[in-house]
Amino acid sequence: MGSGILHFSNDGRMAFVKKSLPPSLTSASPPPSLFDGTTRLYVAYTCPFAQHTWIARNYKVLQDKIKLIAIDLGDRPAWYKEKVYPENKVPSLEHNNEVKGESLNLIKYIDTHFEGPSLLPDDPAKQAFAEELLAYSDSFIDPVFSSIVSKGGNISADGVRRVIKFEDGPFFLGRDFSLVDVAYAPFVERYQFLLSDLKKYDITNGRPKLTSWIEELKKIEAYTTTNLDPQVILAHTKKKYGLA
Repeated sequence: MGSGILHFSNDGRMAFVKKSLPPSLTSASPPPSLFDGTTRLYVAYTCPFAQHTWIARNYKVLQDKIKLIAIDLGDRPAWYKEKVYPENKVPSLEHNNEVKGESLNLIKYIDTHFEGPSLLPDDPAKQAFAEELLAYSDSFIDPVFSSIVSKGGNISADGVRRVIKFEDGPFFLGRDFSLVDVAYAPFVERYQFLLSDLKKYDITNGRPKLTSWIEELKKIEAYTTTNLDPQVILAHTKKKYGLA
């Protein structure tokens, strides 16, 4: 699988630069030394839910404290379900001899249980709005994907545009990159690629706030280091939804 970092030139064009990532573990791979005190984040590189937690880990500069373990979802090792996470999904986090799952819970857990830059502002109003937007994210994801992969119908990115309401900065909560940006970025990234490829539709057209948000994301290294080659994302998503 191709992997790498998306770099952007001054005119906004994407350039894909290959990088080295730990290989994905398969059914033939032995397990790591489980529950030996090492904190491990289990992900799949193509999974947007796992990307949430990967971004949070990077943003808090926890690369040396949380080891990234990639799982091949098409050839999952049996030990992952039997010994690590019975739900057999990613992401999951092995920490303090326990394994936790569910991506939105995990990004909150990583933010509160580990040192590093906070992913929530001090402003109580922004904290409350963050909880509202995180709860809304599940309602946002499936309908948009369904509309993208359908043969007819119109696409709207207004769901994202409406919730960027604070005017003191380009991110969902204003000035500072937050858990909300972490939660939405992997999906908007995929929507942008899919809509451009499948329907020749630019989600940024006529949406300056959304455009600004996407441009600012490109400056967040914690996010860009989780980006894969768009063609890999497209191929994976098309296969998942029977479009390949």
